[in-house]
Amino acid sequence: MNEAKALLLEQVRKYHQEASRPSAFVPGVTPLLPSGAVLDESDRVALVEAALEMQIAAGTSSVRFEREFARTFKLRKAHLTNSGSSANLLALTALTSPRLEDRRLRPGDEVITVAAGFPTTVNPILQNQLVPVFVDIELPTYNTTAERIAAAIGPRTRAIMIAHAMGNPFPVQEVAELAAEHGLFLIEDNCDAVGSTYRGRPTGTFGDLSTVSFYPAHHLTMGEGGCVLTNSLALARIIESLRNWGRDCWCEPGENDRCLRRFGFQFGDLPFGYDHKYIFSHVGYNLKTTDLQAALGLSQLRRLDEFGAARQRNWTRLREGLDGLPGLILPEPTPDSEPSWFGFLLTVKPDAGFTRAKLVQFLESRKIGTRLLFAGNLTRHPAYSDREYRVVGELTNSDIVTEHTFWIGVYPALTTEMIDYMVASIREFVARER
Repeated sequence: MNEAKALLLEQVRKYHQEASRPSAFVPGVTPLLPSGAVLDESDRVALVEAALEMQIAAGTSSVRFEREFARTFKLRKAHLTNSGSSANLLALTALTSPRLEDRRLRPGDEVITVAAGFPTTVNPILQNQLVPVFVDIELPTYNTTAERIAAAIGPRTRAIMIAHAMGNPFPVQEVAELAAEHGLFLIEDNCDAVGSTYRGRPTGTFGDLSTVSFYPAHHLTMGEGGCVLTNSLALARIIESLRNWGRDCWCEPGENDRCLRRFGFQFGDLPFGYDHKYIFSHVGYNLKTTDLQAALGLSQLRRLDEFGAARQRNWTRLREGLDGLPGLILPEPTPDSEPSWFGFLLTVKPDAGFTRAKLVQFLESRKIGTRLLFAGNLTRHPAYSDREYRVVGELTNSDIVTEHTFWIGVYPALTTEMIDYMVASIREFVARER
């Protein structure tokens, strides 16, 4: 590092220290967000250093992050994308690749998922002309079960794509075994659950593919960004092609003939020796990220365990502080799991004597941020009213979530004092209303 750069980065550290001095928590005045990024001076320095190097496209930082992130999960390949939503799109689209031959998903094939979730777990199914098969969830884990999934398997079922709800793992080992038994692909949407484990094994390592989001609300952030992970080199190659316009070539930008196929081969009906850089084997996208984002991700990755411990600590303090409170269903971890929690879910019982709307309004008036459990029952949304899908069983709990459930934050910026204020506020409300 040259002297001018070192001096500038030292000034960046000083600027961060001055600009980020913590202010005192004032109950009812200081906003308590349900989620958010936790950024330190090393994160700011990483971004500025990448900018100084003019790393404006995917490059060395992106490659390094992919290698380190894959190593974190003990998986063979990770591919960065511009968002977690794009990661889901790539993962599902990869299963339609002609390279999978008889195993490829074709229009009209079915993919099992849950009705209560976020649209980007379901939208790629529809965007690939496949049919979602919706199953219900259980309370108080907010996840589905292997039994519900087994009941939904039909003659056209080809895959399962489910998110770990709010950081709480679904019974993914049993689901993976069920998928293997029936010859189905499994995609784990791990966007809310990085750092969670099931039966001692990290979520995101059971499926054929898994996805992660680096949006500011999530466990690690790049501002925007996502990732697709897999242990399959064949699937990784498809993901890489789809992410990069559908190119057949795997050379990095600026590289020439690392693939050893640039000018000496025949592809399709093209002239012999057509430049491999411009051969397209998939109908793909440009969903790459940038080195600026990857540089921030590398800085954040070193704090993954710290962030997970803070989330667990805050969730546990909320759970213990609200235990026994009437009128509310409190969340429970899935048996045999250790969640890295995304948020703290609360469901207002129908006979509580108060409504979700009234409790949410009270909390918001005290600057305690709330969010619903995403879309609730997706089948009730206008976007899906004219789409083909199948429902197996009743969606009773998905409807309960739609009508009665919300969540509050546990992310690492929330202090013990803030968590205790949240507990006290909810207790005060319930005592007043009952």
